[in-house]
Amino acid sequence: MSTSSLKVALITGAGRGIGKAVAASLRADGFSVVYTGRDADVLNSAATEHGGLEDALVHAADITQADQVDALFAACEQRFGRIDLLFNNAGQNAPAVDIDELEVADWQRVLDVNLTGSFLCARAAFKLMKKQSPKGGRIINNGSISAHVPRPHSVPYTATKHAITGLTRSLSLDGRAHNIACGQIDIGNAVTEMSARMATGILQPTGEVVVEPRMPAQEVADAVRHMASLPLSSNVQFMTIMATAMPYIGRG
Repeated sequence: MSTSSLKVALITGAGRGIGKAVAASLRADGFSVVYTGRDADVLNSAATEHGGLEDALVHAADITQADQVDALFAACEQRFGRIDLLFNNAGQNAPAVDIDELEVADWQRVLDVNLTGSFLCARAAFKLMKKQSPKGGRIINNGSISAHVPRPHSVPYTATKHAITGLTRSLSLDGRAHNIACGQIDIGNAVTEMSARMATGILQPTGEVVVEPRMPAQEVADAVRHMASLPLSSNVQFMTIMATAMPYIGRG
C-alpha cells in the first residue's frame, strides 16, 4: 500500500467483543490496524484471525497510564508514520450495587479506564494528527445508551459515559482547526462478554428482572465502519445503535 493510500486505525480493547469486530471490519475495508489492550496473547490471536501482522501492529498497553499511551502512539508512528482513526472503545463496568455499597476503588477503576483512558488516547492522537502529512484524522468514542439514560445501580459507568459525550463535543470543537473530526457511537445491547447478563435477565427501573434482546457485534462494527469511511469534511456527530426491542425508549 502506498503512503498516499495508507489508512491507519488504532483500536483500544481490540482483542474482544466490539473492538475485535471493528478491527476485522476496518481491515476488510483497507485499514492497517493497531490492536491494543492489556492482554498481548488475546490481541495477537485477534490479529492472526484477521489476516496476520503484515498490515497490523499488536501493542499491549494499559491506557490508564500516560507513559504507556505515549509509547503506544510512538510505536504506531514508527510503524506506519501516521494515524487516521482512533476508536476509543475500551470500557469497564463496576459491580451493580447501590452507591453506598460501592467501593471507591471500583469507582476509580471505571473512571480511569472509561474516561481517563479515552482522554489520554485522544490527547496522543491529536498530537500525531496535528503534525502528520496530510494533517488531520478522526476519533470515534464508544459512548453507550447510558450516555443518555442510566440503568439501576450504574453510577460509575453512567457518569463516565455522560462525560464521554462532553469529551466528544470538546474534541469536535477543538479539532476543527486541525482537520480532526470526532464522533460518538452510543451502543445498546450488543452481544459481548459485558452484556452477557442481559441474556439471563437484568434489573429494570420497575424492579423486575427482564431478559433483554441483543444484537450481533458485527452490526456495531458495520456502523463504525460507515463512520470511518466518511471524508473528513463530513462527520457523524452522534449515532445510536441498539437492538430494536431493547427497553430503551421509555426507560428515561
